[in-house]
Amino acid sequence: MTQVFTRSGLFALRTQIILLAAAIAAGAAVVLGSRLYADKERRESADAGQRLQEARGRLDSARRERDLLAQSSDVFRALTERGLLHGEQRMDLVELVNLLRSRHQLAALDYDIAPQRPLQFAGGRYFASIDVLASRVKLRARALHEGDLLGFIDDLTRTPQGFYPVDKCVIRRVEAAADTIQPRVEAECTLEWVTLREKRGAARG
Repeated sequence: MTQVFTRSGLFALRTQIILLAAAIAAGAAVVLGSRLYADKERRESADAGQRLQEARGRLDSARRERDLLAQSSDVFRALTERGLLHGEQRMDLVELVNLLRSRHQLAALDYDIAPQRPLQFAGGRYFASIDVLASRVKLRARALHEGDLLGFIDDLTRTPQGFYPVDKCVIRRVEAAADTIQPRVEAECTLEWVTLREKRGAARG
């Protein structure tokens, strides 16, 4: 058996062996440190990405709330301009229907306004600061032409003062002698007269 290293030879190389071991240890430490650093970078990158995503989500939510607030403000201003917060002024409705009757040359017009009541919404929805009220209005009108009735109803629902959504409307022909000027059509309509009222104790802006 051939002996490659003798004790004296190993003793002479001890410095080189120590340096080699130190280099190996240092290399292992560098590899381990690099791996730990890379893992830390990945974790921090993932955390930063999550924080960025959350920040974007909060920003998008704030923008949606801002847009909804702006829309609500526009709707509230439009309803206020239409007089919905002024409460029911029944003489205003009387004057309006008489004006529209004359404009569309109705031969006859009768109407009945029921007592005001809270308006019920689907799903039990309600508003925190206002009460939505409605009075049911029943109209019966006669005219020479169907277009006169349709124009009257259309103008009533589109008036810039007040809100009168139509629930139902039935138009039918009535018998009249051919050589006489008498009403030819009749309409029976039901609509809601909607107004708003601030709740007592509601916070004012």
